[in-house]
Amino acid sequence: MSSPGKEHPGASSSEPLTVIVIGNGPSGICLSYLLSGHTPYARPGAAHPHPLLQRKLAEAPGVSILDQDLDYLSEGLEGRCQSPVALLFDALLRPDTDFGGNLDSVLTWKHQKERAVPHLVLGRNLPGGAWHSIEGSMVTLSQGEWMGLPDLQVKDWMQKKRRGFRNSRATAGDIAHYYQDYVTKKGLGHNFVSGAVVTAVAWATQEPGPLFQVSGFLATRDGSQQPFSLWARNVVLATGTFDSPARLGVPGEALPFVHHELSALEAATRAGAVTPASDPVLIIGAGLSAADAVLYARHYNLPVIHAFRRPVDDPGLVFNQLPKMLYPEYHKVHQMMRERSILSPSPYEGYRSLPGHRLLLFKDDRQAVFRDPEGGEKVFCVSLVLVLIGSHPDLSFLPGAGADLAVDPGQPLSAKRNPVDVDPFTYESTRRAGLYAVGPLAGDNFVRFVQGGALAVASSLRRKETRKPP
Repeated sequence: MSSPGKEHPGASSSEPLTVIVIGNGPSGICLSYLLSGHTPYARPGAAHPHPLLQRKLAEAPGVSILDQDLDYLSEGLEGRCQSPVALLFDALLRPDTDFGGNLDSVLTWKHQKERAVPHLVLGRNLPGGAWHSIEGSMVTLSQGEWMGLPDLQVKDWMQKKRRGFRNSRATAGDIAHYYQDYVTKKGLGHNFVSGAVVTAVAWATQEPGPLFQVSGFLATRDGSQQPFSLWARNVVLATGTFDSPARLGVPGEALPFVHHELSALEAATRAGAVTPASDPVLIIGAGLSAADAVLYARHYNLPVIHAFRRPVDDPGLVFNQLPKMLYPEYHKVHQMMRERSILSPSPYEGYRSLPGHRLLLFKDDRQAVFRDPEGGEKVFCVSLVLVLIGSHPDLSFLPGAGADLAVDPGQPLSAKRNPVDVDPFTYESTRRAGLYAVGPLAGDNFVRFVQGGALAVASSLRRKETRKPP
């Protein structure tokens, strides 16, 4: 693949790009769709079940949602997200989904090329981002329909591929393929550069406004690295949070049998390095990634030791927040976690739960040393370790790794606890004009809701474009 500059006219000229999007997951794809001139309007004759929103939509017939006051439209909406624009866009795309309904979207889409905003989407992977790094048979946490992007329903795409949902959810492999296919079907491919690794973003303030320099390299098929340097008036951070797995920070964590991604267990299983006759696989963590690892290991009859610090009944555990009817397999793991099988025979052969245990160190001879809730030490021989305790966004390409952009600049940037501080109706950084953040970086952690951030950014950038002098 050629360099971003050569492949996209204007990228290497003296005129900067209008927008560079860093990250090509669902947020970046949805934003590219909106910036490519695909414009949402309220469908004539469509009635929204929310009476206040319906009345507001009726006040501006024929006016694009992008051109309306998003603050006004989203006022009074409630749902499973803190972002008002995310709730708005979700309500327009899926009008009554939280109440068990199945109403069609109240939006209609028009492709208006004259409204397109020039942009470039840079991503390490193929379009779909981190979804290409997840084991393909894993099912999505959200319902399959909620993984969809505007104007191409997942169920319609699945039917054409002769695929089906599993208990109303899709596999990660299907969703990764859907996102890649979406870029092709919607004609967005010329805006995307895969294999692009951003290493630095610098900025300056000029007379007309901010200017950003985005530098990095393009990983080519022959293994070489082709450097690039691009200029843009606006930059959107859409990198997600899966770049940097969280670590325990204990001695021995860098030993070769200790891993931080489920893919390591998949590879060891395929290679025959871990079998039902091996020492147990040690899985550390009490979230959904750890649960996925338990389910994977159980599927292959691998012995498991599952250790976690928090009590099983901690209301903060994600299992205590998921409806049992929708997520039976995760609740099965939660039920297994309740078994204090280290003290009594377990009904789950080959599985041992260690609640309230704190890892102290790993030894060279594949031993893991724990402190139990009573303060004693326990040692276990293991074949492989998976430390699955969350992940952090990798913003090392920003000055100060982006720490000064967070809501609390004195604390590490975290999608769940300390996201990038953005204006709720434009998603522009409150600290750096021209810099935007969408998706988990802005606190929107589900695909269903990241699209509202894309709507807010697209609306903001459109307004900037219309204000530019001719």
